[in-house]
Amino acid sequence: MNDSVDKLVIFLAKRDGIDKLVKTFQYVSKLVTWHVETTNPGVAQRFKQWEVASGLSRKAFRTGRFLTGFNSLRRNPGDTPAFRLLAVLANAGEMVYFFFDHFLWLSRIGTLDPKIARSMSFVSAFGESFGYVFYVISDIIMIKQGIKAEREALNVSDEKSESLVRKIRDERIMRLMGISANVADLIIAIADIEPNPFCNHAVTLGISGLVSAWAGWYRNWPS
Repeated sequence: MNDSVDKLVIFLAKRDGIDKLVKTFQYVSKLVTWHVETTNPGVAQRFKQWEVASGLSRKAFRTGRFLTGFNSLRRNPGDTPAFRLLAVLANAGEMVYFFFDHFLWLSRIGTLDPKIARSMSFVSAFGESFGYVFYVISDIIMIKQGIKAEREALNVSDEKSESLVRKIRDERIMRLMGISANVADLIIAIADIEPNPFCNHAVTLGISGLVSAWAGWYRNWPS
């Protein structure tokens, strides 16, 4: 598939695709708000509204997303006991994140008591950060195994080995993109769990959000 418009249509038809696009809107608007808030408050307010609307829209798009982790465990829990344990921990954290994110969304839009928003945000962010730690560990282990397999394959000069090396390298890039996205999202989650000047700075949040969004673009873009 070489047509860029076809690829864009397929990308935006996916839930993850539209999420990454709106996430880009959310964090670009955050950076613009920070940049112009002292020089042009009116423009800053407009971009702040865009940021908030984008964040709430993403929460609506994620309705029922917690089932994805459950289905991953049901269908492909891992090849070894260690990977099964990592998969359970990673997906459990992500399921908590997406499940409680429903209540955070409903409290933010006023359907539920707005007072519960802070506690829902904390629980959701804690589950998110917990899951990301184990996703990163899994990806690092898989990258190490891939490097070992690649070295072995490079010692054999045939078409099958060359194909295996290409596959390993492509998979490594995808896992590095996954690590980048998970670390960036972990920083954003820490800003909710334990607010601090670094993680909560608009530039840190904006750059982290864009790293996560664009890594997601790369991973979900049709080949």
